[in-house]
Amino acid sequence: MTKILPLMLILIMALHIIKPLGWPGLKKRGDFWKIAAGAILAMFALVLLGHAGY
Repeated sequence: MTKILPLMLILIMALHIIKPLGWPGLKKRGDFWKIAAGAILAMFALVLLGHAGY
């Protein structure tokens, strides 16, 4: 699962560059970086919660 998730994120980013997804906040081709930023923030939150004992 840990190897599938980054592959899926890269695939979604590539699809967004080809044809914008139209999701809120992802209307333009140049917004593909927001997918990566969201994934990095989610991983950061999971690491913090894991070290906090939750």
